[in-house]
Amino acid sequence: MTPIFTARNIHKRYVEGTTTLHVVRGIDLDVQPGEILAIVGPSGAGKSTLLHILGLLDRPAEGSLRFRDTVLTDLSAGRQASFRNEKFGFVFQFYHLIPELTAVENAMLPRMIASPLLCWPGRRSKARADAVQWLTRLGLGERLRHRPGQLSGGERQRVAIARALCNDPEIVFCDEPTGNLDTATSLQIQELLWGMNRDLGKSFVIVTHDERIATRAHRVLHMVDGMFVGAPGLSESTPLLTPLQGPG
Repeated sequence: MTPIFTARNIHKRYVEGTTTLHVVRGIDLDVQPGEILAIVGPSGAGKSTLLHILGLLDRPAEGSLRFRDTVLTDLSAGRQASFRNEKFGFVFQFYHLIPELTAVENAMLPRMIASPLLCWPGRRSKARADAVQWLTRLGLGERLRHRPGQLSGGERQRVAIARALCNDPEIVFCDEPTGNLDTATSLQIQELLWGMNRDLGKSFVIVTHDERIATRAHRVLHMVDGMFVGAPGLSESTPLLTPLQGPG
């Protein structure tokens, strides 16, 4: 199977005075179509930094990223931003919803950002309809006009998932998507993510401390001190499950 996304020799360094902190050290990674890939490891291992680089939220000091036939690290910052909005979705531990906006408005944001200003009035109705459809599918049909402060943690994460999926991305990057939730709500969010994978064939890259997510993933990569390390039965070359295939 040909990967849809590859990362090669990814490094990230931060300079603090005379000290250089090497956070990501020569990472190679492939993401297959329809795969759920979990990245696990102790705090400070560089997992979130790596995820931000993979999702074009940060630039590597060295290395290359490729999505299908496009070398992402060769693109300008502006083109990377457009590509990120078109092809990638993001779900974060702390939701990152805009408190002044309703659930529908938060879910619509990627579509609004992707639309030229003069085109937005003609596209707004369709974007809103799609946002309503996603939120309803995720069980928030009665909470569409609620702002984040009026929603529970699980409901906020569902809004974040709707926002991540509203632009029909090919890969969804998740940074501790259940880390701020109680056990029951965490399981509900897991079911939603796995349902999106099963029903829509979306690929997911999930940074997590949650062993239940790691156990269910198609592959698990263990990260320590900025590098992937082997673990019995859980390595890049040892799939846990056969990746689920999307429609078609």
